[in-house]
Amino acid sequence: MCIVHPMEVGSPAVFECAQAGCECCVEALLRRHERLVHAILRRQWRGEVACADLVQEGRIGLWQAVMHFDAHRGVAFSTYAWYAIQNQIRRAVRRERKQRERVVLWAQRESVWTRVEPPNPLQVAEEAVWWVRVCATLAEMVAQLPDPLQQVVVAYYGLEGGAACTLAALGGRYGVTGEMVRVWRNEALLQLRMPLYSARLRELCGQDSRQAYARARALSGAWLGRQRRRKVR
Repeated sequence: MCIVHPMEVGSPAVFECAQAGCECCVEALLRRHERLVHAILRRQWRGEVACADLVQEGRIGLWQAVMHFDAHRGVAFSTYAWYAIQNQIRRAVRRERKQRERVVLWAQRESVWTRVEPPNPLQVAEEAVWWVRVCATLAEMVAQLPDPLQQVVVAYYGLEGGAACTLAALGGRYGVTGEMVRVWRNEALLQLRMPLYSARLRELCGQDSRQAYARARALSGAWLGRQRRRKVR
């Protein structure tokens, strides 16, 4: 049974009830302290991540604070929750930065795209829209790969926002050697260079010329040549 009453929302018993699984108490505490999320965003938001996404991240931090707060330690919940929300938002911003950096490095490595700093605010807005399309197109490309190639590419480059995995770590995950994972990764890149996969991304990035496709074929041919030589040995 819910123990929440209008004058008791801040009492230790409400937190204990929420942590025991009472959804009513959880909702009451989240509603009461929602303003903390918006107060932190007003101070910290710099436009790197969509405001709506950061609001959700802040609510996650607030929920975590409710679930772990010990009212008997003498610390105000608002103080405890402030740091929990702040840290959750900062982690979200760091994840977004790393995601951008990884995609940039991947695209540059494949000679697909070279980033250019926008000279004015209008171009900043245009780049933001373009960037969303690039990320969505890249995700669609990778999603077409068969398993385990898709999983290897996502994990190796950290495309879902997590930490990038090493070849050895992925080998342990799949029960194979790191060299086998390297072969899978290269097979995935070989497929992603094919026009069937890369045409839309190349068009978005201005890398759909004959010369660009020729470079991709050269990279793929070099890798296939190395594979054939290894088999001969």
